[in-house]
Amino acid sequence: MSHGIEAFLEHLQVERAVSAHTLDAYRRDLEALRDWAQGRGAGEVASLDGEALRAFVAAEHRRGLSPRSLQRRLSACRSYYAWLLKNGAIPASPAAGLRAPKAQRRLPQVLDVDEAVRLVEVPTDAPLGLRDRALLELFYSSGLRLSELCALRWRDLQAEEGLVTVLGKGGKQRQVPVGSHARRALGEWRASTGAGAGADDFVFPGRGGGAIGQRAVQVRIRQLAVRQGLFKHVHPHMLRHSFASHVLESSGDLRGVQELLGHAYIATTQIYTHLDFQHLAKVYDAAHPRAKRKKAGA
Repeated sequence: MSHGIEAFLEHLQVERAVSAHTLDAYRRDLEALRDWAQGRGAGEVASLDGEALRAFVAAEHRRGLSPRSLQRRLSACRSYYAWLLKNGAIPASPAAGLRAPKAQRRLPQVLDVDEAVRLVEVPTDAPLGLRDRALLELFYSSGLRLSELCALRWRDLQAEEGLVTVLGKGGKQRQVPVGSHARRALGEWRASTGAGAGADDFVFPGRGGGAIGQRAVQVRIRQLAVRQGLFKHVHPHMLRHSFASHVLESSGDLRGVQELLGHAYIATTQIYTHLDFQHLAKVYDAAHPRAKRKKAGA
């Protein structure tokens, strides 16, 4: 069995069913390590030791790579060497215990409730208005990933039960509630297609009847945001972030939000608790009489 980078990438694609975006990221990071090793005559990537990996990280840091990018590089290396170890190709992982510089935690940008409502309530009498309303309502109602929404077929929607079944990362299937506004918008969009779309048809088809392109959705949402008077850089994942933040703010149920988003680890979902705390801190600063800071010179 080959234990090179290409064999590992094939394992990720076939056995772990990672997305094309994730696969490209792994490829870039591991090829950067391979190029560094070849440039210094350090041998094959599979045979590098911990000292060589530390030198690689230091070289990338000196080259100006950000802490976040270094963390991603190391994550790819850890996964690769863990796979080699599991397959008996190496006796121990040289990436074990290796740490990248700490990156400043970057909180996701969200729309507040009023902004989210203003965005999804696009006029339905405009060209493609019914489709746009259904698309935005479903994004905000169910917190779907962009790839999940684009791949959605009518058979995946259970309108009467108020549920949608999606195939998430790693081929994991989950069911997510669909709100009444989204169900109504989807029903109007389906009825507008004339005889009505069949169960196997895409909910949001692109040209030729295939799935709508992810880039097309990104561009359309940005256009609609400007049209609705939202002068932020609005993108599909911002609607997912807004969904998660608003549900957590109302319910306080972190585990529930984790299930709705399809996160494998609770730590991924915990970032929304920081957003919730930010919101509470702003409310406190604005409302508490002893919280307001004195003006300079007062």
